[in-house]
Amino acid sequence: MDRMNRNNTNRRRLSLALLATPALGAAGALSAHSVAAAGNPDPTRADPPRFSAAQPGNRLPGGWTHQTLPSVERANRFDLLADEGGTVLRVTSDRSASTLAVALRVDPVATPMLRWRWRVSHAVGASDLRHKAGDDYAARVYLLFDLPPERLSIADRMKISAARLLHGAELPVAALCYVWGTAQAAGESGWNAYTDRLRMIVVDSGNAHVGQWRDVVRDVAADFRAAFGDPVPTISGVAVGADTDNSGDQVEARFGDLWFDPRT
Repeated sequence: MDRMNRNNTNRRRLSLALLATPALGAAGALSAHSVAAAGNPDPTRADPPRFSAAQPGNRLPGGWTHQTLPSVERANRFDLLADEGGTVLRVTSDRSASTLAVALRVDPVATPMLRWRWRVSHAVGASDLRHKAGDDYAARVYLLFDLPPERLSIADRMKISAARLLHGAELPVAALCYVWGTAQAAGESGWNAYTDRLRMIVVDSGNAHVGQWRDVVRDVAADFRAAFGDPVPTISGVAVGADTDNSGDQVEARFGDLWFDPRT
């Protein structure tokens, strides 16, 4: 029982730590202009630093930061490799969890369409967003939002204030997490098992498409409204990763470039 309680405590800390990423705090955030100008020929598009613009190897594009988690013993490995003529990010998760994060400012009203592609070696069998023990996924994409505190209930404000004191960081108070799941079908969603400030959305599920590149397009403004209501605040950061520390699984995930553009 003591071991189960310790595991649950660690997972709660993991959920908070994934949101309390220092690199995504307001002080370190990039402006939307600087993101768009970083080698992006289309001024209507907002791009985090592109994996495709880097050379394969262990050196990651500038702006991306590996965020490890103090409560998790093993961290994922991140590197860049050549795949189908381009450079992509590879995440190797072996009974481990951590994320690669970038701070940026994106207006989801002007550029609400988030696009990326991913592939995984297999789905994590224990993945199930309904249960704390199932909070492992073959691939994740996080979006963090600058939701004004005044839109929270008094109880939620107290929780966030306590979490910020605990972690010493500007904890975003709302986030979306797109996952490659197992127990839920693609299109299903629900609150994270550890916090109702993180909405989980299943984009791909199971092993039907493992080993294949999957193109994803999400209307993040619509997803935010469905989870948290209107208006939609500024996006302050993006993070990608996988996690297998709870299940003891091993998985490899690959990510192509991510970017935001207007609705067509």
